[in-house]
Amino acid sequence: MVSLRTGVIFLAALLAVTSAPAQQQGKSRVYTNDDIERSAPAPSGPAPSSPAPEQRNPLLGSGRVATAEPAASRDSLLSTADSVLAEMSQLTGLGIRSPLRKRVVNREEMRKVLEDIIRAEYTPQMIHVQEATLKAFGIVTPEFDLKQFMISFFSEQAAGLYDARSKTMYLADWVEGEMQGMVLRHELTHALQDQNFDLDRFLRADISNDDATAARQAVTEGYATAAMFQGLLGGIDLSALSSLGSSLGSIIDLGAQLQMTEMRAFLNAPFALRFQALFPYTQGAGFIQQGLAQGGWAGLNNVFRNPPKTTREIFNPELYFGRNTAGNVAVTPNLPHPKPLSSLSDLHFVTENTMGELGYYSLVGQFVSEEEAAHVGTGLLGDRYLVYENPAARRYALVGVTRWTSPEAAFLFFRRYLSIVNKKYQEITPDRRSTSDEFIGSSKAGAVLLLRKGNECVWAEGVPAGQTDAMLDYLRSIQ
Repeated sequence: MVSLRTGVIFLAALLAVTSAPAQQQGKSRVYTNDDIERSAPAPSGPAPSSPAPEQRNPLLGSGRVATAEPAASRDSLLSTADSVLAEMSQLTGLGIRSPLRKRVVNREEMRKVLEDIIRAEYTPQMIHVQEATLKAFGIVTPEFDLKQFMISFFSEQAAGLYDARSKTMYLADWVEGEMQGMVLRHELTHALQDQNFDLDRFLRADISNDDATAARQAVTEGYATAAMFQGLLGGIDLSALSSLGSSLGSIIDLGAQLQMTEMRAFLNAPFALRFQALFPYTQGAGFIQQGLAQGGWAGLNNVFRNPPKTTREIFNPELYFGRNTAGNVAVTPNLPHPKPLSSLSDLHFVTENTMGELGYYSLVGQFVSEEEAAHVGTGLLGDRYLVYENPAARRYALVGVTRWTSPEAAFLFFRRYLSIVNKKYQEITPDRRSTSDEFIGSSKAGAVLLLRKGNECVWAEGVPAGQTDAMLDYLRSIQ
């Protein structure tokens, strides 16, 4: 599915909750050094005239809930960036290989930088492929414009970023006081990653596989997020905290709510896009936390040399760090291009790729529930999908296959995906030929076919009129 690679969203949402003065937060929470994963409601009653010194927040260097401070001068900000780079180098053990290229920008200049990065990273064809995939899976509406969404989405999140292509740290001149320190710790860790492991090459090493790329992104963002926390928490052992990833999810949700008027694109985005945007930071930080418990910061260098290949390993770090290869054999099921679709002159092949656990978590979370999504990866061995498009009719055909560890696991997915189909095509009419392992239905968008065969599920959606029986034979023939 779509890969939102530009790494700025987490910082904005996190800054919202950690920077808002206590008297303005209402239902906000203060996270303590002793219990970062739990949150306690702020005291009720009249708001104090100034933040109380005893209200400590481990996310801030000074130990106080942050108040609005004047933005630093240009020269001071540039100097601070160099100091923070040295600090993060000492913390992570990643050496400074070259001087840091820096540029201070205002909001309009930052938006221009983001637009330039999006144009550089995503060709019009790449945007079209990602957009068509989102529409074929039903994640977004037919009118959805991915490019405009990305520009709005990232522009409202930008609190500073490191661009691995230009080797430049862009510092936002409007970010104030201690908030700037959080941004710098995170983004300058990316600069160190880049100088030591070539960040752009690392992220693009398996670009044809969306799931593998998402896993690599979770390594880089999770590492930078954990490093930022380590810098803010000082000597506290991150590996001793019970669940850094889930804590971040709660903090980000609260931060987004506190900045509702400034984060409209994020809050109004479909669940699948929101979850995939946050995944590298939340689940990625949890993955890195497990790695720190195994071998500290020095041991994490091997993760860049031998990265996880699937998001299943990010969701379940023990599969990677425990080297439990028996439970982590990723497979790519056979999915030949179907002649009943490829032979149609008005239907064009768009793409084929892999969803992985992240993709199906996002899909089930949006159409069914996040509670159900939490179990969707159990037993998943691999998947593949094909997307076709009829540009004139603005319609899509989707063909997919998943392989599971057992027929029982495949049947559970069959039932979950049937729930998705019924919500996606509310006017769908089941065919009398449907059985407990085969669903055949018709909708305004075309035929919908879903089969469970042993430990695999195969399906096709948006099948044009007259091709239902041929596609049914095709799905039954897949081995």
